[in-house]
Amino acid sequence: MTDYLAAEDRALLERHGLDSFEALWSRKLDAVDEPNTLGGGWSSVFRLELEGQGYYLKRQNNYLTRTLSHPFGEPSFSREFRNISRYRQLGIPALQAVFYGQRKVDGEVRAILLTRALDGWDDLDSLLLRWSTLTAAQRTTILQACGHLARRLHGMRQVHGCFYPKHIFLQATESGYQAQLIDLEKTRPLLFGLRDRVKDLEPLLRRARAWSEADVRQLLSAYLGQPVDGVLVDEWINRLSARRTHKEVR
Repeated sequence: MTDYLAAEDRALLERHGLDSFEALWSRKLDAVDEPNTLGGGWSSVFRLELEGQGYYLKRQNNYLTRTLSHPFGEPSFSREFRNISRYRQLGIPALQAVFYGQRKVDGEVRAILLTRALDGWDDLDSLLLRWSTLTAAQRTTILQACGHLARRLHGMRQVHGCFYPKHIFLQATESGYQAQLIDLEKTRPLLFGLRDRVKDLEPLLRRARAWSEADVRQLLSAYLGQPVDGVLVDEWINRLSARRTHKEVR
């Protein structure tokens, strides 16, 4: 595979000698958390700052996932990079890849994924912690942004697979909020229509405990393009509640 390097970031990386796999692999940085391990391999995340621009540099060594299309395994970053690229092509707001590359060194598979940091954005989890302190207008525009994001995602026939508050990032604008997604590793095509859509949305509502039914109705109104008190919103409330009950019983 040929290395990917975003045109918008090429000059900045070149100025710092970081426009190659080898340079990014050898750059000494402090990890932002403990490495993940899998089958003798590891995966770690680092913060990189260049002239005021923040990045997250993710490196893996023999951290392989096996699927039907890759029975012998591939770096999980490879799948994530493909999904980032697909979201960009489909116009689904999501994190942006700056560099992707992989190498086989001494029989081990190494992979690098560099993405732009979402500095100036808040994850929905942090907004939910102070939900009661937000104005009614702020809450409404956040709910609308989340609903529109889910509408775009499913309208492009994609299932996120981890549609959780911690994976939705929001930024205030003059007209309200805009939203985008991170952690695309589990994305897959939407194959089973309504069932897939309900399955994707329900975990978000189950984890957003600060939301009242009125809040959920606002989100579903934006998602469905229907009035808050519409029949279709009622039907979705019932479907999501039924799935939530089923999950909690299990």
